[in-house]
Amino acid sequence: MTLKTLLLRPLLGLIVLGALFYTVEKIAGRSRPQAVFRKGYLTDLMYFFTAPLMKIVVRATMLVPVAVLLLLHLTTPEEMRGGLYHGYGPLSRQPGWLAALQIYLLVDFFGYWTHRLFHTGKWWPFHAVHHSSEDVDWLASVRVHPVNELVDRLVQATPVLLLGYNPTLTLATAPILTLYAITLHANVNWDYGPLRAWISSPVFHRWHHSQEPQARNKNFAGLLPLWDVLFGTYYMPKDRVPTNFGVDSPIASGFFDQLWDPFKKLLPPAKKGDT
Repeated sequence: MTLKTLLLRPLLGLIVLGALFYTVEKIAGRSRPQAVFRKGYLTDLMYFFTAPLMKIVVRATMLVPVAVLLLLHLTTPEEMRGGLYHGYGPLSRQPGWLAALQIYLLVDFFGYWTHRLFHTGKWWPFHAVHHSSEDVDWLASVRVHPVNELVDRLVQATPVLLLGYNPTLTLATAPILTLYAITLHANVNWDYGPLRAWISSPVFHRWHHSQEPQARNKNFAGLLPLWDVLFGTYYMPKDRVPTNFGVDSPIASGFFDQLWDPFKKLLPPAKKGDT
């Protein structure tokens, strides 16, 4: 991938998505008042323009489960290099639609628990970067620390590969799911009415970003609120919508500072007298 492509692709994406979500948030969604160039806008633009580089790194992490498949002789280097690998075992021989459905459920389930993990202990500083946006909108969705992104993708993809599923079955829907994840952060008060407990909506996910005490550590699911309902983390009041976002603890505001900030917080505190 050339430098020109790395710059041109996100620029075109920004124009298209910016126009789309301006219509969604400002016109169709009747969002709460919020400036387009709100606080943190430039920081989020940096995340947006470095996303192609992040995707390259994320793909590299897939070498871990692939190496396991090779060590167990479940595939060959020739199959992997030639794009000929389509899974192994009985799960790979199912009808495509059934296997794809299982993959979605599996990825969403592991995504739920990985998300919960990042709200605990030493994992939280990496995820707090995503929660640091005080004005949550479509562009705030890209504010994700690389460590958070890498762990998410690795945990979600590894079970799919090691269980023998054909990993190509859901490739066609990847852009749709990416757009859906962006929409979950959009500055709109959509809860999908009677489907509010069945599929994640912007209101569902924006409650997850809320600073209200009752909403803390709630609504971890990416696609199906079913996991939150089953494990006691579902929160969707019908009489109001989330409005107060951000985090309590101070977090660096600039892009490069945010990349370093979680590591800095994990370092042992300096002893008195140290210089």
